[in-house]
Amino acid sequence: MTQLSPAQRVARAQIKASTLTEALPWIKKFSGATIVIKYGGNAMISHELQQSFADDVAFLRFAGIRPVVVHGGGPQIGAMLDRLGIPSEFVDGQRVTSPEAATVTRMVLAGQVNRDIVSRINQNGDAAVGLSGEDADLLLASPVERAELGRVGNIEAVNTQVLNELLDQGRVPVVCSIAAELGGEPGMPLNTNADLAAAAIAKHMKADKFIMLTDVPGLYANWPDTDSLISEITAQELRELLPSLDSGMIPKMTAALEAVDAGVNQVHVVDGRTAHSVLLEVFTDEGIGTMVLGGDA
Repeated sequence: MTQLSPAQRVARAQIKASTLTEALPWIKKFSGATIVIKYGGNAMISHELQQSFADDVAFLRFAGIRPVVVHGGGPQIGAMLDRLGIPSEFVDGQRVTSPEAATVTRMVLAGQVNRDIVSRINQNGDAAVGLSGEDADLLLASPVERAELGRVGNIEAVNTQVLNELLDQGRVPVVCSIAAELGGEPGMPLNTNADLAAAAIAKHMKADKFIMLTDVPGLYANWPDTDSLISEITAQELRELLPSLDSGMIPKMTAALEAVDAGVNQVHVVDGRTAHSVLLEVFTDEGIGTMVLGGDA
């Protein structure tokens, strides 16, 4: 290994100090703020990206921010369904979920993916607490009107008291997007789109910021033209663009609109394939991805 000279070590330390100095105004601005982060996509598959995300969340907490992590686990669910020979398909970006598939989804999300995220965050302390939407009726949903989707639900209520109690204790809630059915049979979960579940939590928590990690750099005005990346867009502009979007992006942008319509001033759609994308979005002047602005932003 090449040894650095004293001057090189000082130069490297100055770069780190400069980065911290740039973050200071943003740390001051967001101290005490509630930030809901939807975690998913390829960021959940790469071990390096998994750890960088967990480190980002821990950093937010130590900076005095109140992060809530909401996750799905589409690739993991798909792999388990394939292994068990259970058919699965998508309609308009949502997984068709039979009762059998709903049970598998609960097993994978609550028993595997959630545990992995919690354990990684807790490498930087013991703050993270794993939750299913069924715990304490955290997420109550009703079945969607489209019968062909099966056991898929729309969030009707969020138990914000549970989340606020955990946040007040300095904890980091990590919530998987399985919901209990409102007025339904006990033990029969509903699968909810993680983007929409995160938006519902951001809305009911009156979050200061909502960040969605995706597998693309942001929202494109004219996909696949990569020069058409949008850095900022108003809710009204997004509403007009929505019908023309790729089917996989529609739930994400619908979630963004639901959040800003409910009073969340800023929604950020960022590339989860970029290491430390959450910190880059929150604590740097440039930011990354696409920002959807609410009426008061």
